[in-house]
Amino acid sequence: MSKLWDDLKDNMKDWSTSAVEKAEEMSRIAMAKTEEMTRISKIKFEIHQLHRDMNKAYEKLGKLAYSQIKEDNMASFSGNNDFFQIVSKVESLAEQIQKKKEEIENIKLEYGIDEKDIVQNVELDNIEQQSSN
Repeated sequence: MSKLWDDLKDNMKDWSTSAVEKAEEMSRIAMAKTEEMTRISKIKFEIHQLHRDMNKAYEKLGKLAYSQIKEDNMASFSGNNDFFQIVSKVESLAEQIQKKKEEIENIKLEYGIDEKDIVQNVELDNIEQQSSN
């Protein structure tokens, strides 16, 4: 009976050691994913800011087109530097947005992050913020 008890104790020690090691590994993976999801959230915020800048540029473009047509009775923008600067800015912003989206996709692929993981992380952050207020 003593031998059986000693074997059982040894097996329990092995199982608990294995469980602790697995828990530590899972914790490291979760921390890495959380850090990467935070990076993705930050990049998504940057994309949001770029979209706002783009909307402002479109608004300027619309105002310029309106004033050009209404006040100057011109529908042509050839030679209008303001027009081409705004168009260039919109194109630059679109390129920046595309690069940021590619950066997000690369992070997702590298760390095996799914979009639903990001959504869940954002929802948890919102719940934590509401409970702290």
